[in-house]
Amino acid sequence: MLKRFLSLILLACTMLVLPVHATPLLQAVATNDLDAVQNILKDPAKRALLESRDELGRTPLLLATDHNRIAIARALIAAGANVNAKDSRQDSPYLLAGAQGRLEILKMTLAHGADLGSTNRYGGTALIPAAERGYVAVVRTLIDAGVKVDHVNRLGWTALLEAIILSDGGTRHQEIVRMLIAAGADVNLADKDGVTPLQHALRRNYTAMTTMLRSAGAH
Repeated sequence: MLKRFLSLILLACTMLVLPVHATPLLQAVATNDLDAVQNILKDPAKRALLESRDELGRTPLLLATDHNRIAIARALIAAGANVNAKDSRQDSPYLLAGAQGRLEILKMTLAHGADLGSTNRYGGTALIPAAERGYVAVVRTLIDAGVKVDHVNRLGWTALLEAIILSDGGTRHQEIVRMLIAAGADVNLADKDGVTPLQHALRRNYTAMTTMLRSAGAH
């Protein structure tokens, strides 16, 4: 009885965020119904639903990524879902997985044609928000995949700059700074105001980062 009640509550909440005309596949993803997703994908006539969109332009895979529904994302990707399809906010499953630290889904998108050069609404690659938010494993994965470490977004910031400017200077961001430097990041690439990574680190009294940057030739 309790399980049935909770299911009804979840369905009610879902109806608040999904339009009445949402496709069965979008509804199945929204309610975390893996069985329903798999049953829909078994029907060749319903495969077109893979790229259906909700009112925000999200595909079923993007919705699954947003909620970190790994098993559902795996089923959708195996069925051929586009890992680069963007919504109205310019998020794609690949970009959102990087930005939200969805490591398992990120790896799946990388294995199925993720566009490493694609950018979000801020003009940044998946690496930049991952560096900002301290997702060490995600940053390592994206660097290993070949994402450009010196890409500059519309704010004038690189992944290295965001790992300094928008962090608390703690151990996670220190490790990210170390990885970016090791990957060849330009330690003297300044922001749009001409402030370098070292200057930002000094202003914030980030001693460990300052030491790393200076050792790498920063000035």
